[in-house]
Amino acid sequence: MSELWLVRHGETPWNREGRLTGWTDLPLTPLGEQQARALASWLRAERFEGVVASDLRRALQTARLAYGEPKATSPALRELDFGTLEGLRWAELAEEHRRALLAFEGFQAPGGESVADLRRRVFAFFQSLPKGRHLIFTHGGVLRLVLRALGQDGFPSPCAVVGLDWAQQRLLFVREGAGG
Repeated sequence: MSELWLVRHGETPWNREGRLTGWTDLPLTPLGEQQARALASWLRAERFEGVVASDLRRALQTARLAYGEPKATSPALRELDFGTLEGLRWAELAEEHRRALLAFEGFQAPGGESVADLRRRVFAFFQSLPKGRHLIFTHGGVLRLVLRALGQDGFPSPCAVVGLDWAQQRLLFVREGAGG
């Protein structure tokens, strides 16, 4: 069995401002740090064969505060690359981009990547993991991608945790983040 626990990073300044945040390397806000610390007693009581994080600062900070130093980092776990839309607020997006992002299918960021590219990148990483329990610190788009692949939908909050049996493509649980 390959059990994956996916953790969305805590709040960043751009999350708070409602900006699209893809590959821009932002830190956590004080609230984001608090959200990550709120996971610590629960996550540290669990045992994992692997602990890995996206190579972006917000995911690494969340990992360190919520569990400890990850054993590895990977750019494969990054958020969707929003290209020229990076940093824009929702209201600043063209209607066609808002619709496609809400659907989270068929979206291609101008100068960035498509949701299909994100799926290939993330799922290839998951397939490369050895069997066992893995704790993965990543981004909201990755959690949303996984939920949609398993027939669910939603917009996971900062520090939400999604547990899944990857081999059986089965959702085990969704725990929304605390403190925001």
